[in-house]
Amino acid sequence: MENLVTLSLKTTSDYEKNLEEFLTTIDGVEENSLIIAPEVCLSGFDYENLDKLTELSSHFSTLIQKHSQNKIVILTMLERIDGKVYNMAKVFADGSLVHQRAKARLFKLGDEHKYMQEGDDNDIEIFEIAGVKIALLICFELRFKELWQKTEGADIIVIPAWWGKSRSEHFRALTQTLAIINQCYVCASDSANDECSVLSGIITPQGIESRNGNTPCLTQEYKKKEISVMRRYLDVGIK
Repeated sequence: MENLVTLSLKTTSDYEKNLEEFLTTIDGVEENSLIIAPEVCLSGFDYENLDKLTELSSHFSTLIQKHSQNKIVILTMLERIDGKVYNMAKVFADGSLVHQRAKARLFKLGDEHKYMQEGDDNDIEIFEIAGVKIALLICFELRFKELWQKTEGADIIVIPAWWGKSRSEHFRALTQTLAIINQCYVCASDSANDECSVLSGIITPQGIESRNGNTPCLTQEYKKKEISVMRRYLDVGIK
């Protein structure tokens, strides 16, 4: 893997338009890149149309798989499983779905618990793709210190989010601190919708942050050596 890419996209009520923009964006990214998109970027939390959007999840997944050749693509989507709705993180790589799990901590201030089922903390684990160790936290999960411990040892922590604008500085501080404490890369993608922080960005193992700002697609070279250098320089026991 050569590049890290964080997206900052606006989500509309037109699912197919959102999908088209998303696929066009990832097609324009260089091969051998890891691409992280905002939480539920294809639909938003459109609770009034849950049946419709959950029926489309299979359609979304099939198309994204086809567009993930020679790339890693990470996003979340709402999906109905055994009659219950989950916010599923999905990781596509080289044309296949290689990892998925349900959001384990729902945001009650946003009424997520009224429409969705929580996943299991035990499903939060480091997974490996092409020799790169990746951990994933979904939006509100970023606030729980016990979940941070599950990411220790990852080379990259990815965070798809729909983070409230009024708590923007929390998102900035938490994502930067997570990179510093774990001495790894953090790639966070937040929605560009008006109610969100619009603070997608990439933070290095040294804690140096680059934010998307008005850039829909931020690209930064992935330097795995920076991780080992930082962990040797300040040895806090992370292997």
